[in-house]
Formats: sequence, C-alpha cells, structure tokens
Amino acid sequence: MRTQKALWLLVIVIFMNGFLMNELKAQQTVVDSSVLDRITELEKQTSYNKPGMDHFMVVGLATVGFASIKNTTTIGGVSSVSKTNSFPDADHFEFSPMLLWRHGQKFLLEFEPSFSGNSLGVNWADVSYFAAPNLIIRAGYLVLPFGTYSKRLAAGWIDKLPTDPMGIADMAPTDYGVEVEGGLPLGSMKMSYDLALSNGSQLMPDGTLGAGNITDNNNNKTLTGRVALLPFSNSSLEIGVSGMFGKVGDVSTSPTAKGNAYAFDLNYVKLFNPILLNIKSQYNIQDINSNVAQVDSLPYTSNTHATSFFAQGSIRPTGASGFIKNLELAGRYTTYNNPAGSNGLIQNAVTVGLNYWINWRTVFKVGYESYTGNINAASTSNKINSLFLQFSIQL
Repeated sequence: MRTQKALWLLVIVIFMNGFLMNELKAQQTVVDSSVLDRITELEKQTSYNKPGMDHFMVVGLATVGFASIKNTTTIGGVSSVSKTNSFPDADHFEFSPMLLWRHGQKFLLEFEPSFSGNSLGVNWADVSYFAAPNLIIRAGYLVLPFGTYSKRLAAGWIDKLPTDPMGIADMAPTDYGVEVEGGLPLGSMKMSYDLALSNGSQLMPDGTLGAGNITDNNNNKTLTGRVALLPFSNSSLEIGVSGMFGKVGDVSTSPTAKGNAYAFDLNYVKLFNPILLNIKSQYNIQDINSNVAQVDSLPYTSNTHATSFFAQGSIRPTGASGFIKNLELAGRYTTYNNPAGSNGLIQNAVTVGLNYWINWRTVFKVGYESYTGNINAASTSNKINSLFLQFSIQL
C-alpha cells in the first residue's frame, strides 16, 4: 500500500514539474521576444543616427566698442565743428549668431542673422552640396564672389582695423542665386574659382546700384566670378581677379541699362621670424553704361564710373615671448570715388590701429581714423577724426 502511494506521489511530482517548466518557458519566450524587439529598435536608431551624419551647431560673432568722433564741415570757406561719441559704437556694433546644420556628409545649411544699427537683417542663408573634393554647389542668399574683402575679411575678429574700407563692400552685394566654388592643383601652384548666377543689382535714382531683391526687376541674371592663383607652394601669396556683369535697369523703364564691375585683390601672409607680415589690397571698378532711364516719370541719362581701393598691412611679433607676441600693429589707406550721380564725392581715409590678441579668435583693438571727403560740384569738404575702442570675438 505504501508502495502504491509512493508511486502516485512520484507521478504527481513529475506532472507538476513538467507543467511549471512549460509555464516558465512560455514566460521566458514572451520576455525574450519583448527584449529582442527593444534591442532591434535600438539597433535601427543607432544605424540611422550614425555619429557625424547629422550635426547641429550654433557659432557666430560679436563686435562691441566705443567711438569718439570729431566732424569738421567746411562750406564756402566757413567751417563748423561737431563732436559725438557712441557706446557700443553704433556704426560698427554687430551680434551675429550663425546656425549650421550638417545633413550627412554632403549637405550643409548655413543661416546667419545679424543685429546691427538697431535693425535685424540676414548676412546670408544658403545650402551647400559638397559634390566633390574640388567642387561645392551652393544656393540661397549668397555673398557674391566679388573681390576678397566682403566674403573673407569683413568679420570683426578677422579684420585688423575697427572700420571697413570705404566702397569695397558696397560693390560686393549679397544676392539670391546659385554658386559653384572649388580649387585645383597646378603642380606646385594652386588655383581657386568661385562663380555665381544671381538676380542682380538694380539701378537706383541717384545712379548707384542696389541688390538683394528676391524678385528680379528684369529678364536677365547677373554673372559674378572670381579666379585666384596661389603661385607659391606654401600658399603665402594669392592674387585674384573678379568680374560682375548683368543688366541693372527695370524692364519697364530702362531695359538696356547694364552694370559692369571688376576687382583685383592681393593677399600675402608670411612669417619672417620673429615677425608675421600680413598684407592685403583690393581695387574695385564699377561702370554703369549710358542709358536713358526714368525717375519720377522723367527721363535722365545715367553714365557713372566709381572706383575704390584699399591697401592694408600689419605686423605681429609672433616669435617673441610674453605680452609682446600678442600685439599687432596695423595700418590702412583707403580711397573711394563715388559716381557723378552721387555728388561726385571723393573720399580718402588713413586708419591705424594697435591690436591685442587674447587668443586666435578674440581681439581687442584701439584704432584712429582720419577721413576727408570733397564734393566736386561745390566748395564743400568734410574732415572726420575718429577714435575707436573695439572688442571682437568669434564664437
């Protein structure tokens, strides 16, 4: 009897053990399936968001300072003097955060708004496609490749002096268009190219040009391009030639008006130990062909010629030690002859400055500028002497 009971008990234990094991296996299968689904989803996300494929960054620049200005105006031999000062230098204050979004390895989106002179604007907004190692295709609101100052040197933390050279940036507008840019090796030399097709400038009532309109005022586009040669293997010297060609008149009033502009630039940076020498120069020519246009329903003939030029040099004892190696002495001469339609103003300026570089992208500047402007059609002249204190940083 005891043997029979023992056999029944053994059978019951075996049955319960099998039942419990099946339940545990079923639960484990459910758990394993859930875990596997989560792992699979994580693997998909990791595969989609590979490091370096998508990246968002906010950088930018800021320039603040102080200006003290003395203006002497002479009309018919009679002079008057006025003095002003501003903080933080309203004419040159700028705060420009730049938003960069890289999508994959081929696309880059750039957007740089700018707050300056109590107004909010946009310096540029474009998308770039890196088609090949020597080819970038870009579209949007572009800084046109005319000369070298506006596109490469105008930022406060790059420019050696607290003011811009007169007339240089005025002839290199920002406009809506498309652009191709790149470089090619030529043995020990190098060549760079930059071409843009844009809506183009528009003829203003005073004979000057305005640009940056999203709607073209005629049926033609403006071609702008710069080609540069770096003749030395160390790339210390760059010589560039630029051109800008297109119709500028309104299609309904002056459809044949054309504007042509040319620029010649030079950039030389060389270390003569312990002195770093930096020389930059640019010469602009702008012509608006003789055409009959209309202003306030009245015809007038527009035929203007304007030139601008600057030569700038700086020296920095980078091979010295301590405080001295962070100092830089800079000077610039600028001349700008406005078109006849803008009162024929002939302007000259001499600017000198002493910079202290806190680091490679942060600088404090002290500058002095002497400006003279004369109007051809009248015995009128302006002399402006200005003292600048400026802090610039690239973020």
